[in-house]
Amino acid sequence: MRNTQPVRGPVVPSRGPLRPLGTDEVRITGGFWKIRQHVNGEATLGHALEWMDELGWTGNFTTVANGAGSRERKGREFSDSEVYKIVEAMSWEHGRSPAAGLDARIEALTADIAAAQAEDGYLSTAFGRDWQRPRHSDLAWGHELYCTGHLLQAAVARTRTAGEGPLLEVARRAADHVCEVFGLDGTGICGHPEIETALVEFARLTGEQRYLDQAALFVDRRGHRSLPAHEFGWSYFNDDVPVRKATVLRGHAVRSLYLACGAVDVAVETGDDDLLGAVAAQFDRTWARRTHITGGMGSRHQDEAFGEDFVLPADRAYAETCAGVATVMLAQRLLLATGENRYADIVDRVLHNVIATAIDDDGRSFFYANTLHQRTPAQPPTGGERLDVSGGLRAPWFEVSCCLPNTARLLASLSSYLVTADDTGLRLHQYADSDVETTLADGRPAGLRVRTSYPDDGDVAVRVTRSGGNPWSISLRVPEWATGAVLVVDHERRPVAPGDAVVTRDWAVGEEIRLELPMRPRFTWPDPRIDAVRGCVAVERGPLVLCAESLGESDLDALRVCTGHGPEPSGDGAVVRARFDASPDSAWPYGEPSGRPGAPVALHLTPYHRWARRGPSTMRVWMPTA
Repeated sequence: MRNTQPVRGPVVPSRGPLRPLGTDEVRITGGFWKIRQHVNGEATLGHALEWMDELGWTGNFTTVANGAGSRERKGREFSDSEVYKIVEAMSWEHGRSPAAGLDARIEALTADIAAAQAEDGYLSTAFGRDWQRPRHSDLAWGHELYCTGHLLQAAVARTRTAGEGPLLEVARRAADHVCEVFGLDGTGICGHPEIETALVEFARLTGEQRYLDQAALFVDRRGHRSLPAHEFGWSYFNDDVPVRKATVLRGHAVRSLYLACGAVDVAVETGDDDLLGAVAAQFDRTWARRTHITGGMGSRHQDEAFGEDFVLPADRAYAETCAGVATVMLAQRLLLATGENRYADIVDRVLHNVIATAIDDDGRSFFYANTLHQRTPAQPPTGGERLDVSGGLRAPWFEVSCCLPNTARLLASLSSYLVTADDTGLRLHQYADSDVETTLADGRPAGLRVRTSYPDDGDVAVRVTRSGGNPWSISLRVPEWATGAVLVVDHERRPVAPGDAVVTRDWAVGEEIRLELPMRPRFTWPDPRIDAVRGCVAVERGPLVLCAESLGESDLDALRVCTGHGPEPSGDGAVVRARFDASPDSAWPYGEPSGRPGAPVALHLTPYHRWARRGPSTMRVWMPTA
């Protein structure tokens, strides 16, 4: 099916079995994600801008435009990208909930950005002037093309929500400069992929083939060890193996996932099924062997990278929030390109266990990394930029604060991830209170009202609000974990297996179907090849991973779960039978088993996304068994 309608969303492929519905067609109206969208719009965007203003990241554009010296530039070499990401987030937010103040700030930032652009279209506040390093003199670490990619994506968001304007022209000139310097007669790739997917989306927006061609060039140049050798190896940059020949995602997790997104975009737009199949196979293997139970990607702190297969220690889980955003981006692209709802299951898991975990309730602090085992309570932030990205408390700001604006842009555009259309009707992939109004492939109107308390409850009610006559289908995703789900149609209850529950009829306005997903908590055991958590068990409830958390009243290192009794529901969490064994008092931590078993107690588990919201605590997802 080819897309025949303009869609207001971050990913708009021109072909594929599924057409995403945009933020103008799906509106989140309440519940779990509405709360988070509201906090994002009311607090997080302003919080991020305050920090960027105070630290001088936004001021860099006027500083270089005025010809000031290098000592006056603030932030890391990639700080421009954070400004672009927050402009993108504000653009999606303004499209979702228009506000005059937000629009004015976007326009003011656009003017500052435009003032810093060179006559030939080059745009960076860190390179290229007499007092700075030369342009493109450090492709491995300079992030110039990476920053340009986020500029293009900000322009896409602004144009799709507010129409053509100055930011689009700034981005067009920057994209043209990239094509001129790095085109067929040029060489080079960026150490941090991102420009690839941005160029494809910019091509989709503008209809200009040269941007797509340039993205394809960048994808094909990757993997030939053209970047300088580094202690982390060429895999860190995904420059060790050509994209088409790789078997798994490796190296720096965010870089790897962003490159995979760009490769999928190129494959879809060029009809390259071999490239699409290669990337899908890499991601499938990565999901099966290199992913934490939360959907978090990355188990190595030193290089923010994937470990080898099954190297997934809970207490050293890195699972960067940006990698969670990138995983959602990639899984959604594969869903649209293949129509396979298992990728929507992945989006579901990562949204509820990484994205929902990252931002604090007030929207003004966040996790950079997402551990699965906090052994000792973390110390509260002391103010200023935090340098250490690990630890068990959300911080207001980090020296590298990519994760907050990245999450902000995802939350602001989240409604575009919920529903798609195909040749037969509408498909619901993510469940949230929402209103849907769109046009089917044949031009007929279709509308739905979705009401649910998911993920805290498993009931999803879907009522038809518009219908143009003749049969069309409503498809509901039944998650992989939902054995025992029931579909209710015309008061008749039908068991449905994991996959797609499809009802096709000549819908009348007011008709309703309901999906009942089983939300009883369940034990989950790790693959025995994951040595770090062998002999442990986790508990899940619906899409939520649960955890044990202690504010100091118990030693979670002594915890043992009694799996002879299954977990019982308790609110949106669970209760398990457990004991806390007395630890041996020994001068040497090896030898015969010792210590005294504790008495069985009822242990209350809470959703992982809620941990560390009451202050410093210890926490563990994987719990040793008795």
